[in-house]
Amino acid sequence: MAGGEINAEPLRAALRRATLANRLFPVCCGAALRDIGVQPLLDCVVDFLPSPLDVGEVQGTDPDSGRTISLAPRDEEPLAALVFKIVNDPYAGHLAYARIYSGMVSAGMALHNATRNRKERAGRLLRMYANHRENVEALHAGEIGAFLGLNQTYTGDTLCHAEHPVTLETITFPEPVLRATVEARTLAEHGRMAEALRQLTDEDPTLQLSLDEDSGQLLVAAMGELHLEILLDRLEREYGVGAKMGRPRVAYKETITRAVAAEEGRFVHQTGGHGQYGHVILSLHPGARGSGMRFENAITGGAVPRQFIPAVEQGVRDAAEIGALAGYPVTDIKVRLEGGSSHSVDSSEFAYRAAALQACRAAFGKGRMVLLEPMFRIEVLVPTEYTGAALAQLGARRAEIEAVAPRPGGVEAIVGQVPLAEMFGYVTDLRSVTQGRGLYSMEFDHYAEVELEVAGVSARN
Repeated sequence: MAGGEINAEPLRAALRRATLANRLFPVCCGAALRDIGVQPLLDCVVDFLPSPLDVGEVQGTDPDSGRTISLAPRDEEPLAALVFKIVNDPYAGHLAYARIYSGMVSAGMALHNATRNRKERAGRLLRMYANHRENVEALHAGEIGAFLGLNQTYTGDTLCHAEHPVTLETITFPEPVLRATVEARTLAEHGRMAEALRQLTDEDPTLQLSLDEDSGQLLVAAMGELHLEILLDRLEREYGVGAKMGRPRVAYKETITRAVAAEEGRFVHQTGGHGQYGHVILSLHPGARGSGMRFENAITGGAVPRQFIPAVEQGVRDAAEIGALAGYPVTDIKVRLEGGSSHSVDSSEFAYRAAALQACRAAFGKGRMVLLEPMFRIEVLVPTEYTGAALAQLGARRAEIEAVAPRPGGVEAIVGQVPLAEMFGYVTDLRSVTQGRGLYSMEFDHYAEVELEVAGVSARN
C-alpha cells in the first residue's frame, strides 16, 4: 500500500466484481436478536449482490403456445411479476408481495393472473419497510412491492397484461406429510378458528385444510410436528383463538402398479322430465414417483362434448381424493379419457362427473393398488462412543443406513432414510441413549411402497 490508505469505493467495487463472478463470498457476522450487524448486512446486500440489471433477461413461457419469452428488466417491456408471498394483514387485508421482472404496474391497473387464468385489478400499491409501508403510484422493473386487492392470487402466481400473457417459473412446494385434527377450545371460537386457518393456509402453501367426512372435524396437513406446533402458536398469538390438536397421523398415499386399459363409467338417470346422462371410458397408467395425478383428454372426435371435459377431470380427482385401498389419496397415476358418448338433451356436468368417478373407482380395483409412505432423509450426529446404540435404535425404526462418517470433535454422522411413521418420539429416545448429546435433522425425500401390515393400516372393506 506504499504507506497510504485504500479508498473505500475501489475496494467495494473490487469486492462486488469478485462476488458477482463467484470468486469471493463475503461473510457477515451478527445477531439479529440483539440488533448487532443487521445494518452492515443490508449494506453488503446493496453493495455486493447482483441488481436486476446485473441479472439481465429472465425466461418466461407463453401459456397458450408454450414458446419461451425473454423478459428484460425495463419499464417499456410487457409486465411480468411473480408473487412470492401472501400475508393477511389485520388492517390492510390480503397483501400479495411480488417482484416486477419486467414492465411496470400502476395503482388501479387491470391485471391478468396467467397461472390461474383469472382477471385481477391492482388496488393500492405499497413499498414495504420493516415497521411501516408507503403508498406508491407505480412499481417499476426490478422493484419489489405489495399489491392490495388481488383476492384470487396466491404464492407462485404470475401477473401480467391480458394482451401479453406469460408465466414465470413457479415455486414448487412439497406435499404435506402429517395430518391432524384441530378443534377450537370452545364452540364460540369455532367460526373464528376456521377463518384463521383459511388465512394461514393462504399464506403457507405447505399447509392444507380439509374436512374429515367421517367425523366432521377439520383436518390440517403439514410438513411435520414442529410445523403443527407453530400453527397452534400462531392461532393463539395472532388471532387470539385457543385450539387443540389431535394426535398427528402420517399422510399416506395410494397408487396403482398395473395399467388398466379401458374402464367404463355410465351415469343414466331418468325421471319424469329432464334426465341425466354421462358416459366415459378411461384408462389408467402408473406414473413415476412424485409425478402426482395427471389427467389427459385423448378424445379427438367429440364423443364427449368439450364443455364436459372439466367435469370428467373433476370426477377423476374426486375418486383420487377418496382413495380405494385404505381411504388415502391416490397419486402418481396418469388417467386418460379414451372415449364415451353423449345425449343431446340429458347430458350434464353432474352426470359426467359421476360417471368418471364410477369408472375411476372400478379401475382402481383392477390396478393392483399399493400403499405409499413418506420417507425422510436423516442425519444423526452422535459422539463416537454412542454410534452403535444410535445405529441399533435407527434399525429398529426401519431406517436404511447409507453411510457413517467421522466428523471433527469425536463425532460421527449417520446418514440414511427412514419412514416418517417411525420417527414420533425419536428425539427423546436419541437423547436417552446419548446422554443428551445426540442431534438429528431430517427432510422429506420421497414416497415408497409399504405393506399395510407394516404400516399398521387397515384395508377398506
